[in-house]
Amino acid sequence: MALTQVSSNKCSDGDQKVFEHDSSELKCKMKFAIYLPPKAESSKCPVLYWLSGLTCTEQNFITKAGSQQAASEHGIIIVAPDTSPRGCNIEGEDESWDFGTGAGFYVNATQEPWKTNYRMYSYVTEELPRLINSNFPADPEKMSISGHSMGGHGALICALKNPGKYKSVSAFAPICNPIQCAWGQKAFSGYLGPDKSTWESYDATVLAESYSGPELDILIDQGRDDQFLSASQLLPDNLIAACSKKKIPVVFRLQQGYDHSYYFIFSFINDHIKHHAKYLNA
Repeated sequence: MALTQVSSNKCSDGDQKVFEHDSSELKCKMKFAIYLPPKAESSKCPVLYWLSGLTCTEQNFITKAGSQQAASEHGIIIVAPDTSPRGCNIEGEDESWDFGTGAGFYVNATQEPWKTNYRMYSYVTEELPRLINSNFPADPEKMSISGHSMGGHGALICALKNPGKYKSVSAFAPICNPIQCAWGQKAFSGYLGPDKSTWESYDATVLAESYSGPELDILIDQGRDDQFLSASQLLPDNLIAACSKKKIPVVFRLQQGYDHSYYFIFSFINDHIKHHAKYLNA
């Protein structure tokens, strides 16, 4: 599959690049960012997939999170895709910030008019890794996943739905129980339809309750002053309770004074990369 390089910048002795390609899953042009650490010049490297939150593109993480230094030190490739298909000319795709463009929610839509293009789950778990493994010095046996907010939800469901596929998972302020919050209910109604039983396969809390697979160590950071935590959009307690029941190890850190922004991510991204390095470089 042909890749077109959009940009390339030297960073922390590695290279921060952005590519564009025609996606077979999403039936549109998609961009993704990829950081190649210096180690990638001479050997294959493990890959950390980063899923961003509502309204983001592939740019937010690479310009604001400050992940490149730690990725360089630990020899990890970081891939950050866009958060939804773009420019599909679907009626209503640009009407609201939390549904449609920039809000793919990492599900495979089953409802018209979304089901042809809005297949972010398959894009992230299947098409994108195939693309990365065939075009870059990536070790296909070593991948992990992380994300923020809607992307934290995406990272958790990808790991829980695919036991053993990812070596580790982490999240910043994830939407932990979307079937119980306004964001999730709006997105799932639109993409998946009114039958709520179909929503459960994209809900981390429900998936944790039935998880059986290799041990999955989960790291979650949550800002105590996050306005979406107090608005009951994130519901981390529900996920922690489910994981506790199934004896899935979770390190949950409530960070005093932090909000939902990239300043919060910047503050703890090194810990998350170190968490993944422990498993990816084992």
